[in-house]
Amino acid sequence: MNRSLKIALMCGLAATVASCGTVKKVIPFVNKDDGPKAVATQGERISILEFEQQLTPSPALSGRDFFIPGPQSVAQWAQPGGNAENDMGHVIAAPEFAIAWKRNVGADSDRMRQVMAPPVAADGRIYVLDGEAQVSAVDAGTGAIVWKQNLAGDERDGGGRLLRVIPTGGGKTGGGFGGGVAFADGKVFVSSGYRSVTALNAATGEVVWKHSTDLPIHGAPTISGGRLYVVDVDNQLIALDTATGNQTWTYRGITEPARIMRASSPAISGDTVIAPFSSGQVVALRASNGQPVWEEVLSRTSRTNALSELRDIAGRPVISRGTVYAVSQSGIMQALDMVTGNAKWELPIGGVNAPLPVGDVVYVVSKTGELTVVNRESGQIYWTRDLNEGRTRTEGGWFFGMGKRTVRPTWSGPVLASNRLILVNSEGQMLAFDPKTGAQTASINLGAPAYIAPAAYNGALYVMTDDARLISIR
Repeated sequence: MNRSLKIALMCGLAATVASCGTVKKVIPFVNKDDGPKAVATQGERISILEFEQQLTPSPALSGRDFFIPGPQSVAQWAQPGGNAENDMGHVIAAPEFAIAWKRNVGADSDRMRQVMAPPVAADGRIYVLDGEAQVSAVDAGTGAIVWKQNLAGDERDGGGRLLRVIPTGGGKTGGGFGGGVAFADGKVFVSSGYRSVTALNAATGEVVWKHSTDLPIHGAPTISGGRLYVVDVDNQLIALDTATGNQTWTYRGITEPARIMRASSPAISGDTVIAPFSSGQVVALRASNGQPVWEEVLSRTSRTNALSELRDIAGRPVISRGTVYAVSQSGIMQALDMVTGNAKWELPIGGVNAPLPVGDVVYVVSKTGELTVVNRESGQIYWTRDLNEGRTRTEGGWFFGMGKRTVRPTWSGPVLASNRLILVNSEGQMLAFDPKTGAQTASINLGAPAYIAPAAYNGALYVMTDDARLISIR
C-alpha cells in the first residue's frame, strides 16, 4: 500500500511538470521570448539578483593601498554610536583579544522581548538595558553590578501610589521591548518601549525626571547641545530638554509600520540633526527649532524589489568630514553632503548596520553578509569579502526536499579597534579581520548570538549578547 501511494505521488508530480511545458505551448503569451536563457546545470545555482547592479571592485583601485589612521584612546563611549556623529574612527581596544569577564544583566530575548540597546560607557562604568527596560550600571574593570533600575510597569509617585498604567508596545509582541541608553552631564538617559524617556542619576540610578510619550520607542536616544533626540515607532522625532525633560519640538516623518527588528538613532553635528526613519527617509533638521533643511529617500524598486519591501534605515547614519553616510534595508547606500543633501555617490548595498568611515575608506556590511571597502570620496570599491562563505547551511526538507531553507549568519558592526576590524554574528562569534585585506585573523566564542555592535572604552570592547550577558574583551 505504501509503495503504491509513493508511485502515485511520483506520477502526479511528473504530470504536473509535464503540464507546465504543455501550457507554454498552448497559451501564446506565456514565455513567448525564445531568446537566450541562463540555465543551471545540476548542482549549480543562478542568482535571481543577476539582473541587478552588482558590487564590482574598481580596476583603477586594484592593488592600491589606502590610508587608515592609527588607533586613538577612547575617553568615553557615551552615545549608542560612540558620539553624537556616530563617528568613532579607529580606537584602542582589546589588544589581547580575549574575554576578561562576563556578567548577566537581566532579561534576555525571547518571543515577547528583544535585547536591542547598544551599551554606553563613561566614568568607569558601562550602562546597559536588558530586554524588559531594566537599566544596569556595571563596573567597567570588574563587571560588578553597581546599581539597577527597572523602568517597566506602572508609574507611581514617591509614596508608591499608582499614577497611571504605562501601555506596552501592544499587539502580538506584548512587552515594552526596545529602547536604549545614552550618557551626558552625570545622567543616564533611557528610552523604552514602555512609552517613556527617563533621566537617571548616573551615580545612584535614581530617577531625575520622566517624560511620557504617546507611542513606544524602540531606538536609543542621541544627545547634543542640551537636547535629547529620539524617534518613536510612528516615525516622530522628539526633542527634549535634557535638564527638565520638557519637549522642545517634534517632527513627523512618513508613517511606515513595517520595520526591521532593530532601531536606529539620529546623528548630530553642530546645529544639524540627521534623522533616519523606517520609511527610508533621511531628513536634516535644525537642532534649535526642528525646521527641515533637506530630505532624501533611500528606496528603490526593481525586478526583485517590490514597492512594499522594507525600506527601514535600521543602521545609524554617520556624519564624517561634512558627509552623511547612510544605508537602507531596501538596497541603497549613499554619501550625502550634510549641508545640501546632494548625493556624492550611491551604491546598491542594502544593510541594517551603520557604515564605518575611517581614513580614506568606508567599511560597510550588507544584509547578505558582504563586507565591502569603499573609497569615501569617489564611491569606488577596493574589495568585497563574503563573510558567510563556508557558514551557509541548508535546513528543513520534509517532502521530496521541499521546505528547505538557506540559513546564514547575520552580522553586526564593524568596529575598527587596535588594527583589527571587529564584527559579531548570530552564531555567537566575535571575529577579527585585517582592515587592509579582509583576511580573518582571530575569533572568540561569545557563547550566545550577538546582534549589537561592540562599544569601545578604557582599552576594552564591550558587547551585549542575546541572552543579556555583557562581555568584556581585553
